[in-house]
Amino acid sequence: MQIDIITLFPELLTSPFEASILKRAIQSDKVKVNFHNLRDYAENSQKQVDDYPFGGGAGMVMKIEPIDNCLNHLKKNNSFDEVIYLTPDGEQLNQKISNELSTNQNLAIICGHYKGVDQRVRDHLISREISIGDFVLSGGELAAAVLCDSIIRLIPGVLGDESSALTDSYQDGLLAPPIYTRPASYKGWDVPEILTSGNTHKIEQWREDQAMDKTTKQRPDLLKD
Repeated sequence: MQIDIITLFPELLTSPFEASILKRAIQSDKVKVNFHNLRDYAENSQKQVDDYPFGGGAGMVMKIEPIDNCLNHLKKNNSFDEVIYLTPDGEQLNQKISNELSTNQNLAIICGHYKGVDQRVRDHLISREISIGDFVLSGGELAAAVLCDSIIRLIPGVLGDESSALTDSYQDGLLAPPIYTRPASYKGWDVPEILTSGNTHKIEQWREDQAMDKTTKQRPDLLKD
């Protein structure tokens, strides 16, 4: 997979990709992540990428020309499965979307900033709008890191045990059950006996029951369907 991230501040994105699972995924060539500074595609000598909104109002708006120039440049070598704009009013990211995107080969991600992008970018240049929650960030860079992490970890071969992702919360529409590790007893707080019984069938049943109980209490909305 290749992911091209278009941003005004590539320095905000480097750190998340230089450690842990994302770093290993890149080093093992499971994914290639490129950062593209939008200012490199500005059309004037001042590298201007924003301007005042028509009709007045507070804040600045990202211009369409640099974004279009950047995408056209990238499309000379790539055919994108999705061109994603990260915005608070997009469809809210969930595990189903991450699963779907992880099967693609080429993704482009546009990080908004200021008051956002010229509406014509959204109308004509992108294929999908995604939000990581009902709140506003200073820019789309942190959201891009979240989105990429949720996608890359699902690529086959990225996790040491591929079955690990299948037992995560939301994969089966439920929250994950409680998990424990050694020691079996600590300060009088004991691990449920069933987990040390060695009875695989009963352990799986216990986990299913716990997942359902936890979801019912904490996220009953997930059970509507």
